[in-house]
Amino acid sequence: MRTCRECGNGVEDRFRYCPWCAAPQRRKLVEFFAPHPAVERDAQKALRVSRYFGDEETPPQVRFSIWSVDSAEAAVSLSPEEAQRVAGFLAPPPRRQLLDQLRDTLRL
Repeated sequence: MRTCRECGNGVEDRFRYCPWCAAPQRRKLVEFFAPHPAVERDAQKALRVSRYFGDEETPPQVRFSIWSVDSAEAAVSLSPEEAQRVAGFLAPPPRRQLLDQLRDTLRL
């Protein structure tokens, strides 16, 4: 068990965030996303998203990289604000907003 850098309580290694104060326990988090199964040309690729929390040397950022087998083909880092904009773009529109758009389109 480790000690949280923020609050000093014990935190199991498997936790990404402190269960006591919610402070991130790692300097970065990484997730891999599989390609669409019906797009054959992407079969050997993956999207890697790394979230850097920032420290004295590295500013907070979200880094997207395209991996092919075992190396990155391309990468780009976004500010937290731009990453939030990407998240908003990918999120489905709220149901109420969609109904309002339909009413406007049909002029009801």
